[in-house]
Amino acid sequence: MNLEAFREETRDWLEDNVPQSMRLGAVHFEDAYELYRTDDAMLWRERAAVRGWTAPTWPTQYGGGGLDAEQYRVLGEEMARIKALPAETGMGLAMIGPTILEMGTEEQRQRHIPKIVTGEAQWCQGYSEPGAGSDLAGLQTKAVLDGDQFVINGQKIWTSGAQYANWMFALVRTDPSAPKHEGISFVLLPMDQPGVTVKPIRLISGSSPFCETFFDNAIAKREDMIGEMNKGWSVGKRLLQYERNATTRRKAPTKGKKAAKPRLNAYAELAKQYLGEDAQGRIANTDSRNDVIAQVIEERALSLTTQRVVEESRSAGAPGAATSIFKFVGSSVTRAGSELKSRLRGTSGLVWESNEFTADELESTRSWLRDRAITIYGGTNEVQLNVIAKRVLGLPDA
Repeated sequence: MNLEAFREETRDWLEDNVPQSMRLGAVHFEDAYELYRTDDAMLWRERAAVRGWTAPTWPTQYGGGGLDAEQYRVLGEEMARIKALPAETGMGLAMIGPTILEMGTEEQRQRHIPKIVTGEAQWCQGYSEPGAGSDLAGLQTKAVLDGDQFVINGQKIWTSGAQYANWMFALVRTDPSAPKHEGISFVLLPMDQPGVTVKPIRLISGSSPFCETFFDNAIAKREDMIGEMNKGWSVGKRLLQYERNATTRRKAPTKGKKAAKPRLNAYAELAKQYLGEDAQGRIANTDSRNDVIAQVIEERALSLTTQRVVEESRSAGAPGAATSIFKFVGSSVTRAGSELKSRLRGTSGLVWESNEFTADELESTRSWLRDRAITIYGGTNEVQLNVIAKRVLGLPDA
């Protein structure tokens, strides 16, 4: 099938199969957990999984779509045209799936990848601990090998979506006597077992996307260890590169179309609504006008750079340490945008509940609070700067 025929067939299929409630254009990750549990979301996932389009570029032998780069581009363009959300999201597709495909055994691929494609397996990440966040290698959750299984005891924190997940990928310490970057193994374990307890954490934004997770003699099978015993640190780092690469690709504009339209109108309209406009129709306050222009330039530059890098890396395969640049810049720009919108609204930008404000205005406040954390989760800005310094620029340790 030539590319234009593929486009026509794809367009028709999407029009017939994407529920209207899943044509939102975008959804914040904190809201996605509930959205993707609705009947329409599950129907959309089921339909897409039949074609392998929950994981369009993954190999067909594991249930993926097997699309090449050009077909994948067309699919993305046609989904964007009707503002269709992905049929499936989450850590299975963005993080552990690619890691198993690259670093797992064939038996592990056959056993886990098809369940990620269909959505049967929903994953969460067991990395951070109360005393090991930015210094992840300081983790203390212990796993003792007992026959053909690991017995796990300890605690993880900030485990996104753990209350909805039925599987976790985790870094655990299997040799307490080894240096902290060694003696760590990468294991997969089911969440629906007596030794796992999950407690959601309520955030300042009002939502609870993160959890505390406790292990009390929880079990992980040895056959579900990815990589070698005591050498899980390299697997864990590789997975984080996939995570950051997924963030980059989500923000990249589609090839063949203009880069994402600057958000000048959104910021300017907000500023004019609360600050007024001058005789030339510009934002009345000069400082605020300059702030809006600077923010739009930053967003535009990030969008164009991301587009260029994504296109250059299509044939490069797995991501590298440079993905930390996009995590650092993207997080910083996003947080700055939320802060700017709140600042433009003045004291109205601080309203939490009121019948005198619209749902969009109240959501803007919640977004501002949510995005305070965006430079922390997924690897803090400080961690990203360390990775950039060491792995990208090649600077020596201090």
